[in-house]
Amino acid sequence: MELNSENPLILQKTRELCQVILDQPDFQNIRRQVDLFLADEKIRVQYQELSDRGALLQHKQQTGTPLDMTEISDFEQRREVFLSSPVAQGFLEAQQAMHTVQESISQYLAKTFELGRMPEKADLDSCGHACSCGH
Repeated sequence: MELNSENPLILQKTRELCQVILDQPDFQNIRRQVDLFLADEKIRVQYQELSDRGALLQHKQQTGTPLDMTEISDFEQRREVFLSSPVAQGFLEAQQAMHTVQESISQYLAKTFELGRMPEKADLDSCGHACSCGH
């Protein structure tokens, strides 16, 4: 058996998984929220500026550069304006929902490779062999 992304069975099952995701009742709402965001140029620009400023502040913090209170205040104000938009809120909720599904799928795949078998619920509750979290 070929164990790569070109394997017809793996491709078929991947496509089936994608269809199951598309068929979920919440998917259309998630897609609608993303489309509303993409159609709103003002919100997209706000999001990009907020992301850029956040990355700059994080970089400064990581490199030990002192953070200017004006920069922090400006970032917080921009964040509040962005989050006050229902379109922005819907987009962030949709992003989180998609991320949750992706993480769940990734966790199942990772555990399958790690264990060499189909993972069970108890396997997924565990962080792994090197973790000391008590699971």
